[in-house]
Amino acid sequence: MHRTVIVFAFATFIIAADCIAQAQIASDEVLAENSSVRLTRGDYETDLLRVPPEMRAEFAASPKRLTTMLNTLLIDKTLAKQAREVGLDRDPEIARRLALEIDRFMAQAMVGKIERDAAAEFEAKSAEFLAKAHETYALNKEKYRTSEQVSASHILFDPAKHGGSDAALALAKEARAKIVAGADFAKLAGEVSDDANAKADGGQLGFFGSRKMDPAFSKAAYELKNVGDVSEPVQSSFGWHVIRLDGRRPARELTFDQASRQIMADLKARYISELRIAKLEAISHDPKMKVNQAAVDALVVKLPELPRTPGPRAPEVK
Repeated sequence: MHRTVIVFAFATFIIAADCIAQAQIASDEVLAENSSVRLTRGDYETDLLRVPPEMRAEFAASPKRLTTMLNTLLIDKTLAKQAREVGLDRDPEIARRLALEIDRFMAQAMVGKIERDAAAEFEAKSAEFLAKAHETYALNKEKYRTSEQVSASHILFDPAKHGGSDAALALAKEARAKIVAGADFAKLAGEVSDDANAKADGGQLGFFGSRKMDPAFSKAAYELKNVGDVSEPVQSSFGWHVIRLDGRRPARELTFDQASRQIMADLKARYISELRIAKLEAISHDPKMKVNQAAVDALVVKLPELPRTPGPRAPEVK
């Protein structure tokens, strides 16, 4: 049994080491090079960290952005190598600036670690915060409500595709007349609508709140009284619409289960923010901090007084 455990542990170590080696190989993969430098996948992945997390997938999926980014990186690496070759890295002023930039980067990295540690602490205390979430919900039930929603279908006529706003409006009026005369709304939407996303579903948009859509569109949809009512042509920032009301969902109070995810997210964000602020304030209020006030005051540059130019005289009252 003991031998089996040792063999299994050794095999696990070998697999882990192989995975690390494979990751290193991928990181060292050369993406581009010139006569001076090489640009690796690791360089690209590191630079991609500058892009906000929610935008990285979209950024990486764009060949144009990717090519521009790689070209910029290659130029930067080439210029940096040239700078070292001529000794710019040994220039005292540049060395100080570089040290400050490293400090700023490390400060940001430390703030990130503080936030990650705070998030981990929050998760470790999830039971405690769940109780807090129940308390928050009980004290603020009026806050956790859904607004009235409507469900609608529409047919869009984009002026850019029909020679201008007047032509698009004429088509919208024609479509509404056909619907009022008995034409199938969904079928007509599939045939003539310029909204490619909703077109496949017969123009259906599903339920939405008053702030989700273009203001003019939402206003018209909410003003329809009965399911099946069809609006007059409505102009939005996208063009001219014919809108049909498909349903209405009244405002309602959310149950705790429905609201808990948002409450916990708010509590987590607040917890992380409070810990981050506490860490930064502890640095600002370090009892051992000393300030050479005379040296600081000497840094203040006093601007010379500019001569005052007389302004226009007020007219005399006669």
